[in-house]
Amino acid sequence: MDQQPRGRGRGVPAQNVWTTRTETHSRSTNTGRQLSTNKQSIKDIPRSTRKFEEACAQIKASVDKHVAKLTEELSDSGSEEDETNNDNSIISTVLNLYGKSSTELGKIEQVLKDSLRSGTSVCLICIASVKKSDFIWSCTKCYCSLHLTCIQRWAKDSIYFQTEAASDQLAPGQLVDPRKFNWCCPKCRAEYPQTAIPTTYYCYCLKTQEPRFDPWLVPHSCGSKCEKLLQPGCKHTCLLLCHPGPCPPCPQTVSVTCFCAKSPVETRRCSSQTWSCGKKCSKLLPCKEHKCEVICHSGICPPCPKKSSQNCLCGSKKEERPCHSIEFQCDKVCGKMLDCGHHRCETICHAGKCATCPLALPRTCPCGKKAVTVACTVEVGGCGDTCGKLLECGIHECAERCHKGKCGTCWQMRVQSCRCGLKKKELPCYKEFQCETKCKHIKDCRRHPCNRKCCTGSCPPCDQVCNRPLGCKNHKCTSRCHQGPCYPCDRTVDITCSCGRTKITVPCGREKQTKPPKCSLPCTKPPDCHHESRTKHVCHAGSCPPCKQTCLKVSERCGHICKAPCHTSVLVQVAAPTQQRAGPWEPEQAPKMEIRKLPCPPCPVPVPVTCLGEHETADWPCHLSVPSSCGRPCGRELYCTNHTCMKPCHVVSVNPRNCQQCEEVCSKNRPEGCTHPCGRGKCHPGPCPTCTKLIKHSCHCGLNPQLLRCNELSDSSAPGSIPSREQLLSCKDRCPKLLPCKHRCPLSCHSGDCASQLDCVTPVHVSCPCKRIKKSMACNVRSKQPAISCDDICRRKKDQELKLKEEKERAQREEEERVNRIELEQFQRKFDKRRNKDRRRPDETSAPPSRPIQFYVLVVAVILVAIIMAFMWSRV
Repeated sequence: MDQQPRGRGRGVPAQNVWTTRTETHSRSTNTGRQLSTNKQSIKDIPRSTRKFEEACAQIKASVDKHVAKLTEELSDSGSEEDETNNDNSIISTVLNLYGKSSTELGKIEQVLKDSLRSGTSVCLICIASVKKSDFIWSCTKCYCSLHLTCIQRWAKDSIYFQTEAASDQLAPGQLVDPRKFNWCCPKCRAEYPQTAIPTTYYCYCLKTQEPRFDPWLVPHSCGSKCEKLLQPGCKHTCLLLCHPGPCPPCPQTVSVTCFCAKSPVETRRCSSQTWSCGKKCSKLLPCKEHKCEVICHSGICPPCPKKSSQNCLCGSKKEERPCHSIEFQCDKVCGKMLDCGHHRCETICHAGKCATCPLALPRTCPCGKKAVTVACTVEVGGCGDTCGKLLECGIHECAERCHKGKCGTCWQMRVQSCRCGLKKKELPCYKEFQCETKCKHIKDCRRHPCNRKCCTGSCPPCDQVCNRPLGCKNHKCTSRCHQGPCYPCDRTVDITCSCGRTKITVPCGREKQTKPPKCSLPCTKPPDCHHESRTKHVCHAGSCPPCKQTCLKVSERCGHICKAPCHTSVLVQVAAPTQQRAGPWEPEQAPKMEIRKLPCPPCPVPVPVTCLGEHETADWPCHLSVPSSCGRPCGRELYCTNHTCMKPCHVVSVNPRNCQQCEEVCSKNRPEGCTHPCGRGKCHPGPCPTCTKLIKHSCHCGLNPQLLRCNELSDSSAPGSIPSREQLLSCKDRCPKLLPCKHRCPLSCHSGDCASQLDCVTPVHVSCPCKRIKKSMACNVRSKQPAISCDDICRRKKDQELKLKEEKERAQREEEERVNRIELEQFQRKFDKRRNKDRRRPDETSAPPSRPIQFYVLVVAVILVAIIMAFMWSRV
C-alpha cells in the first residue's frame, strides 16, 4: 500500500516501467535465439562479438529474474483490489428506483464511477489509496472518504493542538477545558463536535455497521435504500440504494402553483416545485398606487421603482422621490416658537405639533443628586456637594464640587501591572503601563512567534502570508498563515483545443491530466501538400490526417491527369541505419516514420489498344498501352477456304501470307443420305466429286432390300426428280400393314400412312342387337350406314322372356313367405308353452305380467318384415 504512492511521487508510471522491461526482455530473448541458431559458426565469430553476445545473455537472465519478481508483486497487489466488470450494471441498479433522466444524475453517476474505479479515491491524511475493503469515514458536507483510523488520529491531534495553543495563551495556573474545541474535515474544513469522532465503520447511509464488500454493490455500501432526508427539507427520502456523494434532487411529484398563484395548479417534481409562470406579478405595492411589474417571483415584491412628487414632514420642501419612500425629512430645523413663548423648536423637520419645551420639565443639578422644577427661563446651578462621578479610570471618583461639563483626568498614583503581568510600576492612574518584554508564544498558525510587546496572552491571528505551494504545484497559498493543509487552489485554467476556439475550464493543477476538449469546428491548419485547402474535418489534436483529395497533377509522359489520392506528403516508414551497437546497454534502432513526397503512380487512364492480329480494340492502362497478342486464334481463311488459321494472334503479312497450311481431311457436308467420305481425301476448295458407291437399302415395307447407287438415292431426294425416292424404294408388293378396321391395306409398298377405312372393301357380317336379323356388306359401306335395329318380332320375343322372368320371381317370393310363416308359428308355440309353465308357479300366481303379449308380437313382426325386405332388396 505504501510502495504505490511513493512510486507515483517519483514520476515513474508503473505501466511505462513494465513496458520498458518487457521490451528489454524481448530484445534479450531475440539475442539468445540468434545465439542458439549460430552455434555451428561460433568459431568464426570474432572475440569482441562473442563477448557482446555473452553480455546480452547475462542481461537477459537478469531481466527474466527481475520481470518474474515484478510480475509476482503486481499479481499480489492486484489480487487485493480486483476490478469488477459490471460497473454499468451496478450503477443502473443503484439508480433504478430514481426514475429520472441521466442529466439530473450526472454528478452522482460520476461519484459512483469514481468509487467503482480502483485508485481514484485517496485519503488526504495518509496520501494512500482508499481500497474497497478498507474501513472508511465519509464527510457529510464534502463527501470525502478517508480511512477510519486516519480520521480518528486527525480529530484527536486537532483537539490536542488546539488545547495546547489555548494553554500557552493563559496565565500560569489557569486550566483549559478541552471539551469546548471542535475538529474539522481535512478537505472542506467543516467543523464537527468531539462527540462526532467516528468509532465504528458504517455504510454511507449509516444504517449498517461494518458492511462486507460485495463485488455486485458499490464499495462501502449496504445495498439497501439510502432513505436520507433530501435537502432542503422537502420531507421526502432518497430513493437510491446506499451510495456515496450527495443525494440527487427529489424525484417525487407535488401539486403546486407558481409564485404569484395566478397559474393553475400543476404536477411538478418536488425538487423544482417553485416555479415562475412568466407573467407579471401585478400585486399592489406598499405605496398603494402602483402594482408590481416584475415577472412572477418568490418572496416579497421589490420596492416600487417609480417616482412621485412628495412633501417632507414639515411641508416646506417638495421633490421627486422614489415612490416606496413615502415619508422623508428635509435639512431644515423646525424653528417654531414653543408653548413657553421664550424658546424655539430645535427638532429637524417633523410632522404634527412641536413638543413641550424641554427646559420646563423637571431638571437636576449637574451631578444629578438634586432635582428641581423651575421656569424654563431660570438656569439650574450646582448643588454645592461633591461631584462623586466615576472617572474614566473606573476606579476613583471625582472629588470636585458639583460642576457642569466633563470631569477631569485622574491624577492619583497607584501601582499598575503591565498587560502581560510580568512587571509592576507606580504611575498616574490615567496612564497605561506596558513593558518591553516580547511575547514568545506561537501564533495560531503554529509556525511564527507572536513578538508583540507586553502581550496579554491573547495573541492576534498571524497576519503573514502562508506562501506555501498548493496542491496544483503552480501557485502558492495567498491566505494568511494557518495551521494544517492549505485550501485547494481556487483558480481555474482554460484548456483549449488545437484551434483555440473551443475551451473548457478545469481546476488549476488538472491541466496535465485533462484531455483537450472535443471541438466540432472545422480544422484551420494549412495544408502540407500541393492542394490549396484540406478536406473539411473537425478540429483535432496532433497532425492532420493524410490528404485524401485527388492529386490532379498532369503527367509529363502521357499528359493525363493523376486521379490517385494525394501523395505529396505521405508518412513513409524508413529503415533504421544498420550500425553495430557499441554495447549491450544501447537499444536497437527501430525503423522511423518520415513524411516524404512520392511520385505519381503509373497512369491508369484507359487507352484504346489494338492487338497484333487486329481482332479487338480494348482499353488498357496508359502505362501498359503497347500492342500485344490477344491470345485468340488468328481466324483468317486458309487456302482451302474451309478452315481458318488457328495460330495465336500474330502479325499477318499480305504477300506471302504467313498463316498456317491446312492439313486436315475434307470435312464438307455430304449429300443427304450419303455416309461415305470425300473421294479427294484432304481438304480442298470447291465442291466434292459425285459418290457412285452401291448401297443396300430396304424398301418402304421393309420386306425386300434394294441395291442402289449413292448418288441416285441422294439425287432422288430433290423435289421434282425422276424417278423419285418414293418410286426407287418401293418393292411393288401389297402393303402388309393393317387398317384401323383390322383389315390389310389395299395399296402397294409405300411410305407414310396407309389408306383410310373408307377405302376398305372387305366383306363383313352385321346383325341386330338381339342377334335374330343378320346381313353381309363391304367394310366401307358398314361405316357409312346406321346399325340394324330390331323389328316387331324381336320386341314380342323380348316381352315373352320378361314375363317368364317375373313369374319365376313371384313364385320364389311366395315360397319364402310360406317358410317365414311356418317359422313364426313354431316360435309362437314355444313362447306359449313357456308362459303357461310360469303361470303354474305358486309364488308368482298373483304377480301380473311385466309386459303385454302384444309387445312381443310386434317385435317379432318387425324383425320378420326387416328380413323379408332385405331379401327382396338383394334379389333386385
